[in-house]
Amino acid sequence: MKPPPDRTGAQAPTARPEKRSRAKRRLTGGLGLLALTILLGGCNVPAFWGYKGDTTQGHDEFKMYAFTVIAGIVVGGFVTLLILWAVIRYRRRNDAIPRQFQYHGPVEVLYTIIPVVIVLVIFGFTVASENNIDALAPNPAVEVKVTAFQWGWEFQYPSQNIVVLGHTTQNPDLVLPAGQTAQITLVTQDVIHGFYVPAFNFSRYAQPGVTNQFDLTPIAKPGDYRAQCTQLCGLYHALMFFHVTTLPPAQFQAWLQRNSGKSFIGSSSHLAASGTGVSSS
Repeated sequence: MKPPPDRTGAQAPTARPEKRSRAKRRLTGGLGLLALTILLGGCNVPAFWGYKGDTTQGHDEFKMYAFTVIAGIVVGGFVTLLILWAVIRYRRRNDAIPRQFQYHGPVEVLYTIIPVVIVLVIFGFTVASENNIDALAPNPAVEVKVTAFQWGWEFQYPSQNIVVLGHTTQNPDLVLPAGQTAQITLVTQDVIHGFYVPAFNFSRYAQPGVTNQFDLTPIAKPGDYRAQCTQLCGLYHALMFFHVTTLPPAQFQAWLQRNSGKSFIGSSSHLAASGTGVSSS
């Protein structure tokens, strides 16, 4: 039975199930290829021009960044495929008026639920990552009190009574064990300062009246890292640099024992790591 003519008298086009089936197969194949690419790529997550950081906390932050980028690529790719499919599948073929309808319940429910699910998944992953980054170890290898001031830094090791002090052109050293967790207590004597180690991909504020605590777990490979204040804190803000030196655990413990009760004033990282210091009064 032929379909009735439309209002213009033209014969309505007959259904083409074979073409619809072909379009569905193409769409399914495209989505499957995209999913396969993402799954295979998950074996070695690309950096997406980001930096993983040389600490466990930096790695967790990078994973969160990479996950959100991958989620954006998946959503963007899926939307692009839908647009291309609609453009090709429903392109104009003749002057006949297509079938008109106002509502499509299943589709409307689908495009409402899917974005909500995506947002909830990203939110959950973000909360889990932030909890891992902000978690404090019950038994850190060392505890260090970091005091920021205009315009310098003071690093105190309370258990060993070691003090490392530096300001303006004197860049102090924060000596930490490589591959082990150090717990940092961050405070300020005056204005807001920013504790930032670029290679760690990690930053925290030192705010008046607020005590910030966080863990840093550097990678096992020893290293020397440049660090700085990231908040405009006055005239000599540009001179608020310091170094982070990570030593093998045995060498770090030897450094603590050798320098117990000493103070370092404006020493370089090599001077601090070598154990040379000025006796505290």
